[in-house]
This record gives sequence, structure tokens and C-alpha cells, in this order.
Amino acid sequence: MRKLVAFEQLTLDGYAASAEGMGLEWTFRAYSEELAAYVDDHVRADFDTAVYGRRTYLLMSEYWSTQPTPESTEHDRAHAEWVNKVDKIVCSTTLETADWNNTRLVSGDLAQEFTRLKEESGETIAIFGSPKLVHSCIELGLIDEFRVIVHPVTVGAGTRLFPDNFATDLDLLESTSFATGAVYLRYQVR
Repeated sequence: MRKLVAFEQLTLDGYAASAEGMGLEWTFRAYSEELAAYVDDHVRADFDTAVYGRRTYLLMSEYWSTQPTPESTEHDRAHAEWVNKVDKIVCSTTLETADWNNTRLVSGDLAQEFTRLKEESGETIAIFGSPKLVHSCIELGLIDEFRVIVHPVTVGAGTRLFPDNFATDLDLLESTSFATGAVYLRYQVR
């Protein structure tokens, strides 16, 4: 059976998105070549389906569908190649189309859709960012694992990774720290 993983960038005070700008500008300080390579080679090595909520999908598709460019770094070229080829799902009740390569729109019952996907053959299904979608999946009991990069920053407001009043037990599967102060944590839902 396939796993559904929430892959998140997280502030030390628990926010997956700030209340300003795109919501992820705070990640730039601790994101390094070392961390990017670790994510590519290790964290997302088993991902074969990328899932986004509406807002994250619009931001990601707008940027990555036009990549790489002549100015792209080697890492950005490799990531662009991966993200433009991988199967993608956007979960939204307001979007009417999803035109990015290999993307399909899911606007119905999340529990039914992800239960069916998890029963299909394949590797890991990963929600990228999209904290409100993660909240819905947590509340439906769909998340099997959290892969989180904690950044050495606090933002004080925004969207938290976990919905209010949610409690669960997690088992730590691995952890790695980076020179920039970021820490990668991989937890399995008990």
C-alpha cells in the first residue's frame, strides 16, 4: 500500500506558511545547496505523485512550468525536470482546470480519492506545502507520515502545520541537521 506523506517547511514556532507574501519567504535563509541536495536525493527520492492545494498549485505551476531558463542553477534544472514530469494532483473546489503537465484536478471526496490512490501500485504520494489541505487530510486520518524541514526562524502568525485541537502520537524515523541551522525530521503516524 502506498503512503500519503505531508512534506512541509516549518518555522520553529510551528507555522507552515506565514501571513505575508507567498508565505514561504522565511525558508530562503536556511535553504542551501546542502539541504537542496538532501531533499532531492533523500527526502523526495520515493515520491511519484505530487499533491497541492489550490494556492500552492497556482504558485508552483506558474513558476516551475516555465523552468528551466538559461539562468537556472543546476539544482533548479534538475528539479524542473522532475516536477514537470511527475504525476500531479491539485485538490480544489474552486479551480475549473489544471493545465500543468501531468496534472489532474480533484474536487470531490478527499477520503475516497486518497484511499483509492493509496491502494494503487506505485510509490509515495506527497503533499507539498498546502497546509490547509494537510489539515483536511489529517482530520480524515489520511496522512501516514510527516517529512518536515524546521527552519531556525519564527514568524508569529500564519497557518500552522497542525489544525487546532488536534492531537496524535508520532514515531521519529530519522533526523538530520544542516549547517544553516535547519533540521529535517521524518515522523510516522503511530
